[in-house]
Amino acid sequence: MTAYSLRARLLALWVLLLASAAATAYLMFGVYNQSTGVQVAQADLAVGRACREIIDRYAALVRARGRGITEGDRVGTVSAALARFPGIEGGIWSASGKSVAYAYPTYEGTGPKTDLPAAEHDAIAALNAQALRVDHAVSDRRPSRTQVLMLQACPLHGPEAGLTAWAMARAHVNDGPTYTRFLAGLGFLAATVLGSAAFLGWFLYGFSGRIARLEAALAAPRPDGEDLPHLDRTGERELDRLVDALNAAGGRLREAQSRIVATERLAAVGRLAASIAHEIRNPIAAMRLKAENALVSGDPHRAASALETVLGQIARVDTLLRDLLNLTQARALNRTPTPVAPLLAECAHLHEDLAHARSVRVAIAADGLPATDHPHLDRAQIARALDNLLLNALQHAPPGGRIRLGAERLTADGALRLRLSVADTGAGIDPAIRASLFEPFVTSRPDGTGLGLAIVREIALAHRGEARLVADAPETTFVLDLPWQPS
Repeated sequence: MTAYSLRARLLALWVLLLASAAATAYLMFGVYNQSTGVQVAQADLAVGRACREIIDRYAALVRARGRGITEGDRVGTVSAALARFPGIEGGIWSASGKSVAYAYPTYEGTGPKTDLPAAEHDAIAALNAQALRVDHAVSDRRPSRTQVLMLQACPLHGPEAGLTAWAMARAHVNDGPTYTRFLAGLGFLAATVLGSAAFLGWFLYGFSGRIARLEAALAAPRPDGEDLPHLDRTGERELDRLVDALNAAGGRLREAQSRIVATERLAAVGRLAASIAHEIRNPIAAMRLKAENALVSGDPHRAASALETVLGQIARVDTLLRDLLNLTQARALNRTPTPVAPLLAECAHLHEDLAHARSVRVAIAADGLPATDHPHLDRAQIARALDNLLLNALQHAPPGGRIRLGAERLTADGALRLRLSVADTGAGIDPAIRASLFEPFVTSRPDGTGLGLAIVREIALAHRGEARLVADAPETTFVLDLPWQPS
């Protein structure tokens, strides 16, 4: 069986439609230019209006001048009356058979036309004489091969007896060949449109049947559990290329699924190891700096302080390991009234050596908090969240930069809230990761695991609050928005 190209069929359809469009353009052009009936009717109506306009303006001239009307007044009146009627000429005729005024203000020649058309002189004289005789407007239509001449004459009443007004227009028309071309174009248009419709219907019927068979094959139940079945060829060249691609993709998918099953457990282990490494690395770094500074200084008091810090961080790591062993169980928060300013100072003090090493100044802004009313928080969890945010800020702040730890109490929707913030003067967050910034494993640092902000978010959610990045802040600012007391 011959497999015809879809492109060839669409090209054939396009040719037919193009021919149809060309015939339509030809038809519309002919109708626009050769609609003789409409042209003649419009011209006849315009001639009647022009004649009445001359009557009205002449009456106004009589009221203004009385018997002192000159030839120039009559010519000006006719010109003003016909100025808004394109293609119409006219004037004032006397009973003696002479023109006493003539104007053609819209004449498209090289200059104004002032002479009466000689070829229509007798027709104009006869029609004006008839209007004067019957004392009402009369009209005449004289068709020829190329035009239709329309005339109308109207009696003028005034101090001068025997005057009539007249107007004349020509509607250019065509004869037999135009009508023949019109019928030929109409017939060609009908043939191409009907042929295109029949061809398109035949094509769509066959194409739709092939598509339906493919859909049925893809939707059929597969007891072997395969995601993509093996599809039979349809005989349609373009569809067969898709069928071959789907069959090849199905084979690759089955191979990939077998590899994915084998690697999922390793990936889970890797994610867990990355989370543990991230959480343990922070306290280890703090212990190392404290120990190194204590050894260098030789001050026994500083050594004792360093040992206390090391013991505190060991306890923190121990808590982390207990949490990791109980990941499958939800852990209740240990909320207690927590002074926030000392908590911020403790976090800043924990990382003061790293801040000094990076030449970064850490400032605390918590002066507006009440002295006796404290928020109910899990102090250890909030400390972990602030540690993660502070370490992120230290890693992104430039030398000589500044980090601000802030806390404020505010009211939102009638409830008291605690807003903790960590802001730094670094370069900001990559726009490519802003939307998923708090998701696990999302990071812009090559050495980062992307778990720190995810942990911050989980701690905030556990407190029925939220963690977010402030969009339009002048500095890179992360916020923990928490309820002051649990509801």
